[in-house]
Amino acid sequence: MIVSRPRRWPSAVLALAMAVSSIPLLYLVSLSLRSRDDVLSGSLLPSRLFWDNWPDTFRSLDLGRFLLNSWVVALLAVAVTLAIALPGAYYTARAGRPGERLSALVMASYCAPPVVAVLPLFFLLRSVGLNNTLPGLALVVGLANLPVAVWLLDGFVRRVPREIEEAAWLDGLGHWATLRRIVVPLASPGIVAAGLICFFLSYNELLFAISFQQQTSVQTLPVALSLFQGDRNIEFGQQAVASLIGIAPVYLLAVLAQRRLVAGLVAGAVK
Repeated sequence: MIVSRPRRWPSAVLALAMAVSSIPLLYLVSLSLRSRDDVLSGSLLPSRLFWDNWPDTFRSLDLGRFLLNSWVVALLAVAVTLAIALPGAYYTARAGRPGERLSALVMASYCAPPVVAVLPLFFLLRSVGLNNTLPGLALVVGLANLPVAVWLLDGFVRRVPREIEEAAWLDGLGHWATLRRIVVPLASPGIVAAGLICFFLSYNELLFAISFQQQTSVQTLPVALSLFQGDRNIEFGQQAVASLIGIAPVYLLAVLAQRRLVAGLVAGAVK
């Protein structure tokens, strides 16, 4: 009897992919420990460790406020997205041809470049008093992520057996009650996955944040990173420090939620 050995090439390919993907992060760590002259020399590794970038970064910018603003905007944006995407995905998955048309319309809106909406959104936010506010930015970002959430949640709603919903209708539940008491609990893994993906998208948003947030007190971390780009001097080391501090909690969240993120991507891609 011949026993086939497990192939090792998939593990080797994954290890190579992990090594390649970690190069930018490792180089970012290297930049955080180098002086500006050392960075401009063009070498990949620091000639000597330069620790002053870390305290200088906290002295030059209020990173705590920028991080807090990013988290507040991301969480509020996720709440806005899911509040609209859940009933929208339920309709696209269960309404037949009208639902397919709505799904196509929603996804078509995602194809337009976001920059075309900056000017009208700026005047709309100013007219309702939401310009230079965290809720205003969260509202815009949450609506911008709506097509992604509908696309992901549609796959999870389709996995809920129709027989369970029909039994709920026989018991007297309406469509909204069925969505709230039947579909949402059964599709909770997909809701969590969609929420995490939209959180990452909202956390990294720069275009709307830099367009609508002119006051420092309400600016987010991506905007803070752009402040290191001066007219003549660029503080590469401090920018690397701020980047590492900003991505550390989000990276940890992505690692802890890895299985649900993969499940959400697979369910959104396979209908």
